[in-house]
Formats: sequence, structure tokens, C-alpha cells
Amino acid sequence: MLGNTFVLLSADADAGFLAALNKNLNLGDIIVTVLFFTILMVLLKKFAWGPLMGVMQQRAELISSEIEAAEQSRLESQKLLEEQRALLKEARDNAQAIVENARKQGETQREELISAARSEVSRMKEAATLEIATEKEKAVAAVREEFVSLSILAASKVLGKEVSEEDNRALIEETIVKAGEGR
Repeated sequence: MLGNTFVLLSADADAGFLAALNKNLNLGDIIVTVLFFTILMVLLKKFAWGPLMGVMQQRAELISSEIEAAEQSRLESQKLLEEQRALLKEARDNAQAIVENARKQGETQREELISAARSEVSRMKEAATLEIATEKEKAVAAVREEFVSLSILAASKVLGKEVSEEDNRALIEETIVKAGEGR
């Protein structure tokens, strides 16, 4: 019973509240307020919301283009870095090739100098051998001359007469040649 009384009291309170509310509300005020609110929303959409969204769209496009430019710069930097690395590797290879070529050229020049020195030594040995042989022949000829002179002198003393020097010389040279062939 107490529960029914509470429901009835609350129903009476609701009915009284609504009646009091209807009495205070004016239908014209509501319509004018809704109309002004709608006009305000249209004006805000046209003059504030539209340009604001346009500015936001431009800002989004600017940020997007800056991101793309940064990505392009990064890719270009990466490409330049790879090119620089390739050039550096090529330069190292070229330097190594130059060093290797210089080493080979030095080795070749060393071999050429050694070969030229050996040739010069061989030529000098041959020249010395030829000079020794020539000097030997000159010495042998000088000894023969001396021997001929001494033989003529000895023969003339032994024979006691003077033989012409030319006859003696021819005789002694013939004897020496025969003695040289006998060896």
C-alpha cells in the first residue's frame, strides 16, 4: 500500500510539473530559438567551418608534401651515398692498380738494369780478353824480336863472321815458326 501511494504521488508530481512547465514555456520562443540556432549553424558552416576545414586541408597537404620532399631527399641522399661509396671503391681499386703497376714496372726496370749490367760485364770481359790476347801477341812478338836479336848476336859471335842481319832474321823467324808449329 505504501508502494501504491508513492507511485500515485510521483504520478501527481509529474503531471503537476509538466503542467507548470507547459505554462512557463512559450511555443514562439522555442521556434525563434531553433530558427536562430539553425541560421547560426549555417553561417558558422559557411564562414567559419568551411574556411577552417580549407585551412586544415591546406595544412594537411603541406605536411604531406613536406613528408614526400623529405622522403625524396632521403632517397636522393641514399643514392648519393651509394655513388660516393662506389666512387671511393673505384678510387681504391685504381690506387691499388697504380701501386701494383708501379711495382711491376720497378721490377721490370730492375730486371732490365741487371740484364744491362750483365751485358756490360760480359762485353767488358770480352774486351779485356781480346786486349789480353792482343797484348799477349804483342809480348810474344816482342820476345821473338828480342830472341831474334839475341840469336843473331850469338850466332855472329859463334861464327865469327858477320851475317847480314836480314838473312839471320829470316833464318831465326823461320826457326821460331817451326818451333811454334811443333808445339
